[in-house]
Amino acid sequence: MKTIWHDVECGSYAADLEIWEDLAKGADGPILELGCGTGRVALHLARRGHEVVGIDRDDELVLALADRAAGLPLEDRLADAREFLLDTDIALALGPMQVLQLLPDRESRLNCLLTIGAHLLPGGRVALAIVEQMPEPAGEGAPPPLPDVREVDGWVYSSLPLDVSEENGAIAIRRLRQTVSPSGELREEENEIRIQALSADQLEAEAIRAHYRPVGRLTIPATDLHVGSTVVVLERGRP
Repeated sequence: MKTIWHDVECGSYAADLEIWEDLAKGADGPILELGCGTGRVALHLARRGHEVVGIDRDDELVLALADRAAGLPLEDRLADAREFLLDTDIALALGPMQVLQLLPDRESRLNCLLTIGAHLLPGGRVALAIVEQMPEPAGEGAPPPLPDVREVDGWVYSSLPLDVSEENGAIAIRRLRQTVSPSGELREEENEIRIQALSADQLEAEAIRAHYRPVGRLTIPATDLHVGSTVVVLERGRP
């Protein structure tokens, strides 16, 4: 079920793909995706001829990616973004969809940056997407949010955003997941994801401690279903 819900809630998102593709074109070597899931970004880049390594700590998602990546220049690895060891050095590391904010604290983010840095080729870069603030609440009379929906083998899966709140330095995102069987039976449950509050200034300051230098920021626009985000671009310096 993890694979299905990952595809429902993330699979159709495309607002960031142009940015990752442009960054990949400027990379002279393999590309690493952190938290690759079922391969939304990794597969997109591999299909365009880039050599990609995707890591994720969920074995079900990694197995799904391995099946989808057959014949492509894509290596899947079961690994934690805070501590991993690759067989190859990389020219670019990508962290789409706020994957860095899923880490629990600053120490975890620092470990992640240091581990990436140990694998970066000279001149290698890291690009990390973050949400800097919660979206403004919809005004009175605004239409309700639309659910992410996907049909698989006659089953319909729907994920409806319920609310977003800030609690103890984290952003909590609640969704209602609904499953409708081919015979019309409805099942539903609430799901919550927490991401750590993080600004671009804060991330850049932490990156400097890990021997990076900030080299730019890019903007991913908001969509009807997803908030906009900032991509912080870093370059590895000398330790």
